[in-house]
Amino acid sequence: MVAKQLADDEAQKTLKDSPKSESKSHKKKHKRKLEDPEPEEVAVIESKKEKKRKKKQKQNQEQEGSIVNSENLSGSNGKVETCNGSAEFSEKSSTNVLVTGKDANESKYKALAKFVDSGLPSDVLECCKNFEKPSPIQSHSWPFLLDGRDFIGIAKTGSGKTLAFGIPAIMHVLSKRKSKKSKNPLCLVLSPTRELAQQISDVLCDAGKPTGVQSVCLYGGVDKHHQKASLKSGVDIVIGTPGRLQDLMEMGACNLKEVSFVVLDEADRMLDLGFEPAVRAILSQTCSVRQSVMFSATWPPAVHQLAQEFMDPHPIKVVVGSEDLAANHDVMQIVEVLEDRARDERLQCLLEKYHKSRKNRVLVFVLYKKEASRVEIMLQKRGWKVVSISGDKQQHARTKALSLFKDGSCPLMIATDVAARGLDIPDVEVVINYSFPLTTEDYVHRIGRTGRAGKKGVAHTFFTKDNKGLSGELINVLREAGQVVPAALLNFGTHVKKKESKLYGAHFREIDANAPKATKIKFDNSDEED
Repeated sequence: MVAKQLADDEAQKTLKDSPKSESKSHKKKHKRKLEDPEPEEVAVIESKKEKKRKKKQKQNQEQEGSIVNSENLSGSNGKVETCNGSAEFSEKSSTNVLVTGKDANESKYKALAKFVDSGLPSDVLECCKNFEKPSPIQSHSWPFLLDGRDFIGIAKTGSGKTLAFGIPAIMHVLSKRKSKKSKNPLCLVLSPTRELAQQISDVLCDAGKPTGVQSVCLYGGVDKHHQKASLKSGVDIVIGTPGRLQDLMEMGACNLKEVSFVVLDEADRMLDLGFEPAVRAILSQTCSVRQSVMFSATWPPAVHQLAQEFMDPHPIKVVVGSEDLAANHDVMQIVEVLEDRARDERLQCLLEKYHKSRKNRVLVFVLYKKEASRVEIMLQKRGWKVVSISGDKQQHARTKALSLFKDGSCPLMIATDVAARGLDIPDVEVVINYSFPLTTEDYVHRIGRTGRAGKKGVAHTFFTKDNKGLSGELINVLREAGQVVPAALLNFGTHVKKKESKLYGAHFREIDANAPKATKIKFDNSDEED
């Protein structure tokens, strides 16, 4: 890979800065990792605390379901043993899939090995013709979603989540349209950002064409006239951001009373952005009898609480990989500790290395909107052809910039975290974190823009003393992925700050996601006489 070759020198430089405690054999193993086509994982020494945590996690998983080794999804010899309505799968490709929920072990919910195993009409599967087989999240979610079950899917970005809920949404529309004709939408997909909403809309519009299922995308920053006209003419699926959707509902232009299939995509990000009140208001206007679906990369308590309120008491939950914070192992992570004022010159050097051809896609992440404009202007003055997207830009400018980056007309883009979640940008070879994000979760999502669909990628990150509070979490992410931890990063410490509740601060007890739902207890009035 081009990206892999470009990263060799930088990774070797970082290796020299690694702790002296590393053995010579460890260094030789890492050198082989850079040279071999299929790099082997670097051995890491786990702390006692990590070993204890993993041992406890394994015991909990064994209690929920049996761990079995199944064949690759393309085969038909995989066997699954379950107990207590839960199942855990371990694929040949080392992708762990944990399935829990009521009746999850029934044979009708067996994971699909091929698209045709779903029994769906050929026109519905037309959009899947370019894929060899279903992705893990698709193969495990379709049997449940097509059966009308409430569903929680947790998987990393780039795992095929859009079609995982998109195909069942189309089938839901087709089944409802047979018995009832109406101009009101039947399916709703909520997205935290405009760009992700547009991407979902593009996928569902193409997937729905062969069957005549129509979709509309509702987002802010553009005129409402066209969106209102589309709703008035009649649509089957509404994809939108909470703010614009709520505006159109208040205007009476969007009626969700017949929506019986609801999807919350990137649900954790939606709550982080403060959309929870809008989401609750929107869901309250949908059909009381509905199928609810949530897709998320992580499963924080706030999302769990939302699921408890708006979903069936016994939803199916599929976890592909892990609920814990983990980076894509197909991405080579290079972390460089430097002074804040040195970032501009260092960025220039890295672009001359990673973007020498000026044809390969390189995505540079910054933290603030004004920083995006400043870095864009700085690079333009130095002769680079570059575009940027941030919240400060008009929507048409953001759409144009993203389009130029996707089609390769301008393969260098500066972006805030608006582009960190969910966006499927093909063949991004290198991600450069000019500014470290506010959370390690956002870091994982940023570097997830490269190394997609089984390809390799490079993520080069600048880390300054202002970010030292996140050093412990970043070190854990690097170690989990078998990456080199530079000595300069270790100097900031390995302490991981406890997560704080937005309401109660650090003094709270986090409720486990699998804890039973609270029940209301009623007492007889003891003052009443017989």
